[in-house]
Amino acid sequence: MDKLIQLPGNEVVISNDGATILSKMKVLHPAAKMLVELSQSQDIQAGDGTTTVVVLAGALLEACASLLSKGIHPTQISSSFLRAAEVACGFLKQVGKPVALQDRVKLLHAVETCLSSKVVAQNSDLLAPIAVDSVLSLMDTELQENNVDLRDIRMVQQMGGTVDDTELVDGLVLTKGASKTAGGPSAMKDAKIALIQYCLSAPKTDMDNNVVVSDYAAMDRILREERKYILNQCKQIKKSGANVLLIQKSILRDAYNELSLHFLAKMGILVVTDIERPDVDFICRTLGCHPIAHEDQLALEKLGTAANVADVWMEGGHNKVVKFTGVANPGKTVTVLLRGSNELVLSEANRSLHDAQCVVRSLVKERFLIAGGGAAETEAALRLKEYAVGLTGKDAYCFAAFADALEVIPYTLAENAGMKPIEVVTELRAKHSAGMQGAGINVKKGIVSDMYELNVLQPLLVSTSAIQLATETVSMIMKVDDLIVVQ
Repeated sequence: MDKLIQLPGNEVVISNDGATILSKMKVLHPAAKMLVELSQSQDIQAGDGTTTVVVLAGALLEACASLLSKGIHPTQISSSFLRAAEVACGFLKQVGKPVALQDRVKLLHAVETCLSSKVVAQNSDLLAPIAVDSVLSLMDTELQENNVDLRDIRMVQQMGGTVDDTELVDGLVLTKGASKTAGGPSAMKDAKIALIQYCLSAPKTDMDNNVVVSDYAAMDRILREERKYILNQCKQIKKSGANVLLIQKSILRDAYNELSLHFLAKMGILVVTDIERPDVDFICRTLGCHPIAHEDQLALEKLGTAANVADVWMEGGHNKVVKFTGVANPGKTVTVLLRGSNELVLSEANRSLHDAQCVVRSLVKERFLIAGGGAAETEAALRLKEYAVGLTGKDAYCFAAFADALEVIPYTLAENAGMKPIEVVTELRAKHSAGMQGAGINVKKGIVSDMYELNVLQPLLVSTSAIQLATETVSMIMKVDDLIVVQ
């Protein structure tokens, strides 16, 4: 289920992403802080399964409590658990099915499974292909790499419309519309784009000073010089062949003024102002342009190109964005234009889409799919129990307790689906013992079904990473025997 979180500034967040919920909570106890950091680690490592990892850690801690009551030493429990986690991950890899990144249908099934519990689940037909395409477009055609940097995907949120209006833009979208004050153009074909980092306004001295002008002639001369200086700057931009100008925001003085916008409009140059400093690198890589720090450096080879640059009115919203499409030699970047009827839906759609992209990234890192719906955890638990029978001494107890803890995932899932957890988990065990590896919980029908047939699939990395990270955190907590508060 989703959580509605009210933050101090009366801001409201609705989410069911474990890492988001925990990061917003004010947690005071150091051990609880470790669990919050655990969900953050899972978010970085796999992106999905942030709730799973915390639930699993809780179950393992419960198992530790019963083992401690039997008189087993904490260090023994800790080392046994770490070995058990390794064995469990090995079993999961055995049952995992290899997947090729060219197999688009399998990737879509994995992403749809991830989106099924989100607020935007009904839009998964649209969002799943966007998630898959946005991640794969960052890779070379051979698809040989084993990691993807999701920072190369720019998420642009725009109010208005519905989530169905979300689109993948092969190019760039800037949230601020073109400057219209001086009547400049709002669209440009065959654009030559210059990104300037200097100011199109009258120069200032380095020290703060005042010029006192006592007569009109001197005042006129100052204004005339100013006009001449700005006109000269604008002429140089025109001379370089640029017809679209991006101006970086400046904090020292005005990055532009009405006069410079007026001259640029007369020259037929489309102007987009207030480009943020952190966005410069992304814009340059996408459009293939170089940032220009001084007017003398303006040259044709430093300009980016695009077939179309246009102001686009956001239907249902109240603002415009600038869209760059048909970039001649684009870098490995992509932009997703997210739409939503209100802020809450928009931010949750953003988080959900990020999780979906992380699922694809997990498959790029480890190209194996396993069954969802608690099937993988039940299978690992069953095999661990069989493995534990062959062990002796305290290890056997610890491995069996670890296997029992893994069953908390199907148990919780059954509980959330409104089913009877104990009956469902027992049935799952029976089906897995009979050799049905894909048996998992069919949430929609409230029965146990074969997850491979229903295409409920998830990346192997999500589960193995959750088991390893949860076990590491629990063994760290097990080695702590006292809490010392230093004021």
